[in-house]
Amino acid sequence: MTRIALCQLPVSPSPEVNLQRAREALAAASGADLAIFPESLQTRYGKHVAEAAEPLDGPWVGGLAEAAREHGIAVIAGVWEAGPGRVRNTAVALDASGGLRAAYRKIHLFDSFGARESDLVEPGSEPTVVELAGLRIGLVTCYDIRFPELTRALVDQGAELFAVIANWGSGPLKEDHWVTLVRARALENTMWTAAVGQAPNPEESHDGFGIGRSLLVDPLGVIRADLGSTPGVRIVEVDPEETLAARATLPCLEHRVLGVNRS
Repeated sequence: MTRIALCQLPVSPSPEVNLQRAREALAAASGADLAIFPESLQTRYGKHVAEAAEPLDGPWVGGLAEAAREHGIAVIAGVWEAGPGRVRNTAVALDASGGLRAAYRKIHLFDSFGARESDLVEPGSEPTVVELAGLRIGLVTCYDIRFPELTRALVDQGAELFAVIANWGSGPLKEDHWVTLVRARALENTMWTAAVGQAPNPEESHDGFGIGRSLLVDPLGVIRADLGSTPGVRIVEVDPEETLAARATLPCLEHRVLGVNRS
């Protein structure tokens, strides 16, 4: 059994404010093995991210690592990584001693609904699974959730949980899209899925991002936790035995034909 803290936070333009919020959330997550934070936790999305971006051994990730070490909790969170050209939208995975175990650069950039993430961000190319808090965790960032081939690739790399971090945009039917897609990726892969989004923060931003709705979905697509739109930290439990039971009942991964090498 793994205890996971879903840390649904509002994200400020100020990296210092966001780091302090992350520290407070980790203090509130006492007893958790893993804390999952939203995409772009370091600073809110916008043209200023190029100024806020740092290397992964810079002070912001270093401060988050120090907090992980202080509380003895592994962390997954979205940061802006400095690159030679455009920045990278990166999910960092830190172990409970603050060590950087993996960095996933978002593959699918949000050039949809009038937005142009690719103007600012260099896409990644490598699906990433990391061993953290006793689980093999497949990393997924926001718009990635619309591409089932990514989560299927993570399954083939041995993922036991999907950790989805997001800054999901609001708008007509967008909240329905989010819930439907998260449940679909969980159900079609019979996979525990912990999906954490930014909480709305109307006092600091009117950019239309951040709907909340952080979810824990079980391997049969049932929502076990839903944080709604209010900021907060909730500790949930993931039981690998339930994955085995779900796959015994619904062995769809075994029944795959297309895209499977049977030689």
